[in-house]
Amino acid sequence: MDPQLNVSSAPKGLCVLKFGGSVLTSEADYAAAGAEIYRHVRAGEKTIVIVSALKGETDQLLAQADANGGAPFPDITARLARLGEFRSAALMGLALSRLGLKAKVLDPHEIGLMAEGDPMDANLSELDAEALTGALDEADAVVLPGFTACHAEHGAATLGRGGTDLTAVFFAVKASANRVRLIKDVDGVYTDDPAKDPHAQRYDALDYDQAMDASRGLIQPKAIEAAKAADLVVEVAAMGAREATRIASGPAVIGRPRHRGPMKVALLGCGAVGSGVLDHVLSHPELFELNPVLVRNVGARADDRRAVFTSDPHAALAGEPDLVVEMMGGADGPASVMMPVLRNGQHVVTANKAAVAKHYEALHEAAKKGGAHLMYSASVGGGVVVLERLSELKDQGVVAVEGVMNGTGNFILDQLGKGRPFEEAVSEAQRMGFAEADPSADVDGHDAADKLSILIREAFGVELPPEKIAKQSLSEVSAKQAQDALMSGKVFKQIGRCKLGAGGVVDAEVQVRAVPKEHALAGARNEENRFLLTLSNGEVHALQGKGAGRWPTAAAVFGDMMDIRRAWACDGAAPAHAPSVRSPLRADGALRSA
Repeated sequence: MDPQLNVSSAPKGLCVLKFGGSVLTSEADYAAAGAEIYRHVRAGEKTIVIVSALKGETDQLLAQADANGGAPFPDITARLARLGEFRSAALMGLALSRLGLKAKVLDPHEIGLMAEGDPMDANLSELDAEALTGALDEADAVVLPGFTACHAEHGAATLGRGGTDLTAVFFAVKASANRVRLIKDVDGVYTDDPAKDPHAQRYDALDYDQAMDASRGLIQPKAIEAAKAADLVVEVAAMGAREATRIASGPAVIGRPRHRGPMKVALLGCGAVGSGVLDHVLSHPELFELNPVLVRNVGARADDRRAVFTSDPHAALAGEPDLVVEMMGGADGPASVMMPVLRNGQHVVTANKAAVAKHYEALHEAAKKGGAHLMYSASVGGGVVVLERLSELKDQGVVAVEGVMNGTGNFILDQLGKGRPFEEAVSEAQRMGFAEADPSADVDGHDAADKLSILIREAFGVELPPEKIAKQSLSEVSAKQAQDALMSGKVFKQIGRCKLGAGGVVDAEVQVRAVPKEHALAGARNEENRFLLTLSNGEVHALQGKGAGRWPTAAAVFGDMMDIRRAWACDGAAPAHAPSVRSPLRADGALRSA
């Protein structure tokens, strides 16, 4: 039966993140902020994002108001002063959308956000919780401008210096969020200014009154008072940090010193996705130290000044880097690089579905032997967090997985539905950058089979190599068939599916079939992927997002890197999404040989 009802995509919780001008210093910082938001979304949280204007922009607007006689007219000045936040919210929404997240940008009037009092130093008073809930139901992240609200008397108001902190606290209280996390340019609240006192110590925990004294303007006092009144947990953290100062009821706790410097990284491959990963790494020099980047043709990089490039694998891997990021492509060659690295205790992140699917067992054994982390979230679904969700749902009994797993196949089938002949549809996919020069892996279902093999391992702990999965080629569907399907209310999709049967036997295939337009997978377009994860109780969890492309895939790779970096910085603790445990069963239910 086609799944149309009882579809759940409920998050584990709700988090409010605030990004101030200290971390949004230029337009380039929105990509780093997007990566920070992505890690909360991939951890299963719905996210409300509150943003300040870019650093210095509000001061410029206030100076502009003063230069034009704004002092006697605070209500008009407030309208000008808030423009930076509106621009910032739109830029953040664009950054998240490029990563493949469903982002919804809202202005204060769209959710009934009201303030009262002095229009230049107002206090928040009302919020349309139903409108906010509706927006969260439709998006991974809802982005709003901080510092400003509507005003019944003056039309608009601002909330005073540091007012974005107050906006974030107010939303966390009204939305019953788990916590509010204030992202600053320091990793918490200190006993003294760490920029001036090298002996300053970071607090792990503070109560509200202590935070009022210790933060010294780092947090708006009105925001601390509002959090105290609601007994809301406030976290103060740096971008990408695992640790934070936790402000809540209870005694003050000084954190123990951590002096780990940047993590040494080797990047092997710098194509479209690898180049996106490189951008992420370079935006965090305090977290990562980059080796020469391995590329096939150094001469082609003559004008690329971002990094040192090399065609020598030994140079790229010199000095035993802590983390190796494999972005080369292929199966056997990359696996032959990753396995000795893992056995040597060096962590590995890859998006290489072919290598992971073919050498799954050997890669995991190498990681186990070396005590290293192996992560490959981007290998299935790109920016869609399907492997993370499978890890979370596994204990509840996943019995089936199906999905539209190949963006190129999706694009070709869409073109067939528009009447294009098959060869022309493939050529257009190549022109658009969706298909490789040799499109057979996408067309004949091999790409989807690689992903399905990994999903079977992760969902059921069962071995089923890609070559043993039945596949159907897209070439079996003509333009006329695709158009006839549309006329009858259906649409062709390349669907990978697997189901766990009695005795651990797995039934799996990559099939091209016409599904009703109401089907949960029917709406996937172009590079979008969609997945349905079915539990033993009949509940179906739906996931969707961009499954291919530079930005969403690079975000998933960098998300793995950050998970490992945070674990490494905290004395090697396991990252949030650890590799699967080996099962003793093969796909046919027989015992695996030792």
